Amino acid sequence: MKPSQIRTLWAQNKPVVNGWLSIANSFSAEIVAAQGYDSVTIDTQHGLIDYADSIAMMQAIQGRNVDAIVRVPWLDPAAIMKSLDAGAAAIICPMINNREQAEAFVSYLRYPPEGTRSFGPARAVFSHGSDYYSHANKEVIALAMIETAEAVSNLESIASTPGLDGLYIGPADLTLGVTNGRLPPGFDRTEPEMEAVILDILAAANSAGIRACMHCGSPEYAKRAVDWGFSLVTLLNDVRMLSAAAAKSVSDIRQLLGEDDDGGVASAY
Repeated sequence: MKPSQIRTLWAQNKPVVNGWLSIANSFSAEIVAAQGYDSVTIDTQHGLIDYADSIAMMQAIQGRNVDAIVRVPWLDPAAIMKSLDAGAAAIICPMINNREQAEAFVSYLRYPPEGTRSFGPARAVFSHGSDYYSHANKEVIALAMIETAEAVSNLESIASTPGLDGLYIGPADLTLGVTNGRLPPGFDRTEPEMEAVILDILAAANSAGIRACMHCGSPEYAKRAVDWGFSLVTLLNDVRMLSAAAAKSVSDIRQLLGEDDDGGVASAY
């Protein structure tokens, strides 16, 4: 089986730089994958991407020898197993709140006797190798998203789930969850209370011997996360990068023309 680039970097004690896709297009996936990311995530939870879209996007990403990750919509065995069969190297599962959910999540990624995954790696045998079955249980990566106050209260039990590879922080939902909406959602949290929660999640992962991962809104904050000890950092997403580049281009020409700039529409996602 073709070795996972993510696991290879982790074995070398190097951080993984992850891209993120919300637009359902294989060409834009290919463009992003060509920019030097170690892995690229296809977001089927909040992204405008269905299963058929995700397959073409995986083909484009893996054609650049980049690991394709899928964030599934929910803790759903069908979505998880189909994404793996399509060739995903890793699964990010949202809203894992307790040990029972973490155990269920891991079981959906592993073939018996380690789990309950059904056999039928339709595309995975082509993207990863004909010996996929023999290596999948130890190569496929399971990342549980920590996004709620309940999950934070159950950190140690979630992190110690056998077969779980890492905890993934979604800062927007985490902020909403632990502050009960008192703080608005968003990336790159600098509030002392949020930094404390983030570092608690990192500590729980480290204590359990698994990886801590986080979605970041800027390279500067991603570097800060790596310095803290995070093993995978996600940089923005295609929607934010496209809207930011387009807005800057229009703003620049408006200023050069001496016209008023209405600022466009910023992406809140």
